[in-house]
Amino acid sequence: MGSLTKIVVFLYVTSAVLCTPFINQLQPGQEWPKRNSVKQPNAEESLDLTNEVVTETEDAAEFDKAALEEPQPTLGKSGKVDYTGCQVWKVSTAKAGAKAVINKLSSDKLIASWGGSESSIDVLIKPKVIENVTTVLKSKDIPYSIMIEDLQQRINEENPPLDENEIELQDRRGHRMTWKQYHRVEDIHGFMDYLAETYPSIISVNTIGKSHEGRDLKVLRISDGKSTNKAVFIDGGIHAREWISPAVVTYLINQFAENFDVETDDIKNIDWYFLPVVNPDGYEYTHNTDRMWRKNRKRYGIGFCYGTDLNRNFGYHWGGKGASSYPCSEIYRGEAAFSEPESKAISNFFATTATKFTAYLTYHSYGQYLLYPWGYDNTLPPDYKELQSVGEEIAESIRKAGGSEYTVGSSSGLLYSAAGGSDDWAKSLGIKYTYTIELSDTGRHGFVLPASYIKPVAKENLAGLRVLAQKVNEA
Repeated sequence: MGSLTKIVVFLYVTSAVLCTPFINQLQPGQEWPKRNSVKQPNAEESLDLTNEVVTETEDAAEFDKAALEEPQPTLGKSGKVDYTGCQVWKVSTAKAGAKAVINKLSSDKLIASWGGSESSIDVLIKPKVIENVTTVLKSKDIPYSIMIEDLQQRINEENPPLDENEIELQDRRGHRMTWKQYHRVEDIHGFMDYLAETYPSIISVNTIGKSHEGRDLKVLRISDGKSTNKAVFIDGGIHAREWISPAVVTYLINQFAENFDVETDDIKNIDWYFLPVVNPDGYEYTHNTDRMWRKNRKRYGIGFCYGTDLNRNFGYHWGGKGASSYPCSEIYRGEAAFSEPESKAISNFFATTATKFTAYLTYHSYGQYLLYPWGYDNTLPPDYKELQSVGEEIAESIRKAGGSEYTVGSSSGLLYSAAGGSDDWAKSLGIKYTYTIELSDTGRHGFVLPASYIKPVAKENLAGLRVLAQKVNEA
């Protein structure tokens, strides 16, 4: 009877997933001009920078993130996962033995990781086990604080519908993006096509591949076509539940597109490539079924194991620390490097383009971190001092623009080791300025940042991007 129940639930969840209809692909405003530069190496031909790395003298103890598996969620009457009563706690890991306790709780499926640093970890706790977890932490004298009292309430309040005036304005504007709401893939792609049609002299849109479920992976380029331009690649939405990421990336696109004529030379002298939603299947799934879904939607084996963590699937030190070989894990690395169509499309793009990129930015959430390689181990690239210095300048511009404090450091040194990340892979291609930017906030809202934060977060990060543009032009 238990197996039959699982099959019925599986079919019910599957039937609840609504596929967003695709929009028509508009003709790009212009073809992307060929460059006279050397092609980027592919994953197999990556530059080996490990011979010159500087190793930290003391590796901080790290908990086994691969053990932190997602507890089975409850399916509500709407066909969506119901998080009523679920809480998010920030648990200190400073005390000796605390990480071992957290690992035990996670292996017993009592908690699931949202994120963390070397001093604390944010965990999701289902209502039925709150008392048990409380007892364990108090008995071990491990401090914690409750960040979110009821996750479902936060989800319900996160993305309110637009008022009638805003809906009317959408029709006059020609696209549906507002940055007052988290929009679906259809709106994002429609916005990109609208810009290509409206500003054909500087903007074009190309599809570089398809997701597992067949959705387009659309890249928008902003360029005045000068052969002397530098190039920057920016992506978002690798992790499905991190809604603020595509929202910020599309805001950056809009600012440059609408104001290109009056932009500074630092902006105009760069070819900007944007891929706002790397994981469109997972992103849609978070809107339709499970708000907390992280991975893509490729099914593995039999049963309920879906998805690969795309940020563990890139081909530089793939399969190492902080990446799980268990398909049900939140940090499942995939069957092989670039086994997923989404990561493979990015790899193919870089392998075949003649454009020589000077910077690669990938936007995530949350925590307010500005991270540079390496993530695969607690080591540093040879130019880490420059990456730290530029990162600190970017962080300072963000602080001045909006007040948010971003912490700068290497991924593994500041947070934890995570092999197979897109930033490590991009750095291995020889791309000078490579950063992962973990957007707001620091835990009060976590992954369910209210839509009212979109513009403030985007505006301060635009200020940071201007600093990077200056550095790119000087490189």
